[in-house]
Amino acid sequence: MSTSQIMTADRESISPSTYTDVERGWINIKECGHGPAPGGTSSAIPIIAQGHSFGRSTGNGRIANPGPAGAISFAATAFLLSLFNVQAGGVQHPEVLVGMAVFTGGLSQFMAGQWSYSRGETFNATLFSLYGSFWMSYAMIFIPGSGIMAAYKDPLELSHALGLYLITWTVVTAFFLLVVIRRNLALTVMLSTIFVTLIVLSISQYSLAGMPILFSRVQKAGGVFGIIGSLLCFYIGVSELLSAELRPLVRLPLGVL
Repeated sequence: MSTSQIMTADRESISPSTYTDVERGWINIKECGHGPAPGGTSSAIPIIAQGHSFGRSTGNGRIANPGPAGAISFAATAFLLSLFNVQAGGVQHPEVLVGMAVFTGGLSQFMAGQWSYSRGETFNATLFSLYGSFWMSYAMIFIPGSGIMAAYKDPLELSHALGLYLITWTVVTAFFLLVVIRRNLALTVMLSTIFVTLIVLSISQYSLAGMPILFSRVQKAGGVFGIIGSLLCFYIGVSELLSAELRPLVRLPLGVL
């Protein structure tokens, strides 16, 4: 459907399932309380938009898809943590991650989850909200003012506590994986990789804390899996971002199952 057709078509005569993101950006004047145009024909007006991403300003209308923001927020934070886990550049301390985990992986992703609720997207809302809280809670561990790390006088006990923390999120990820396994290939492979990443990191923290050399090697292996998972998550986020465009440069398939 062309833009000129969208402008003059009655929105009620078009099946909602056929709308593109751009088509959803045109609202019939009578929905705004102005009634039909002279002659009994129906008119439409555009909402101010950024690029090709259109949205409705009314409270009961559609909002933009928060999926890309949630996916890219998770991917960026996981990618940085995984670089630290493989000790890229000789970096062995993850404190630089704290700000990114709080605001990008945490707040931004959590907000994407809340927006997903208003769109009726149960899975996205749950996934982004929980993983957003995961990153914020993970960052809290490394904030000195929280007193969490200071409460553990024994480094081995702290390592075991972190292992149990990661095991808990491994279980949560397994639940998400069960839901998406028949949704699309990209999401299934991404969550599977994140699942393996958490398992490997859990083992390194809980079982190998007393063996520094083996601990370092297994942690690096977890970092490699994390980099792969975060790159797949980047792919999914960019794919959804491109799908919202009227004339995308390229389309990235997700492999619908």
